[in-house]
Amino acid sequence: MSDNPIFKTIQDEIDNNNIVLFMKGNAKFPQCGFSALVVSVLQKLEVNFKDINVLLDPELREGIKQFSDWPTIPQLYVNGEFIGGCDIIKEMYEEGELQSLLKAEA
Repeated sequence: MSDNPIFKTIQDEIDNNNIVLFMKGNAKFPQCGFSALVVSVLQKLEVNFKDINVLLDPELREGIKQFSDWPTIPQLYVNGEFIGGCDIIKEMYEEGELQSLLKAEA
């Protein structure tokens, strides 16, 4: 499974960007409510992040799910670590955990 070329592409993005959001659409035009919610949270926290539109590449869309062993999109990575999807990000934000995590990475 690690021989999959899309995994290298995904890993390169995670390695080269502190905060990466694999999402449907992009930060300016999210194409699902879950992606829009995560973008909204990140924008409220005024953090810079790399948005990657999985809808542009079916191989990436499926590959990110296998890479993380997480079945849904969006997926947030901070400093190389998979944080979670929409529900986890929302819960972490509401509890103040996301703010602490992102301040530590700033």
